[in-house]
Amino acid sequence: MINKQILLEKMIAQLESDLDLLDSAARKAHEAATHEENIPDNKYETLALEASYLAQGQANRAQQIRLALADYRTLALRNFVSDQPVRLTALVVLEDEEGRLRRVFLGPSAGGLRVMLDDVEVTVVTPESPLGKALLGRQIDDRIELGEGPGQRVYEIVAVA
Repeated sequence: MINKQILLEKMIAQLESDLDLLDSAARKAHEAATHEENIPDNKYETLALEASYLAQGQANRAQQIRLALADYRTLALRNFVSDQPVRLTALVVLEDEEGRLRRVFLGPSAGGLRVMLDDVEVTVVTPESPLGKALLGRQIDDRIELGEGPGQRVYEIVAVA
C-alpha cells in the first residue's frame, strides 16, 4: 500500500511547483497589461485589457493553491482499518466493472490534483465532489454508482488506508 505521508509530501511539492509557475505567469501577464507598448490607441486595441484579465485569473488560481497548501501543510493524516468508514485523509482503492483499479485520496481541497507515487497515480477528490460525496461514510466492499443512464460508472471499494 502507498505510504500516505510520502503521498502528502508529493502533493505539497506538486502544489508548490504549480504555485511557482502561476506566480511567474501572473507577473508576466501583469507586465504585459501595464507595458507602455500595450497602451491602446483606440477602443479596438484590447491587448492590455486581455492581459489584465489573464493576470487576474492567474492570481485567483494562485490564491486557491495557496489556500490548498495551507490545508495540506497542517493536515493530520488518519490511518483506517477495514471496518472504518471513509473520511477525510482516506486513501481509497476503487475497482470498476472491468477490474481496473483507481486510487483516490479524500482531501480538503485541490480536487483533481494527480500525483504519481511508485508508478501509481493517485487523484485527490474533495468531499464536495460527486465521487467524494459518494465515498463518505462507505466501507470496504461497498459499491458506489456515479451518474445515470449509459454513462453511469460503478465502483467497488476494495481498500481503505
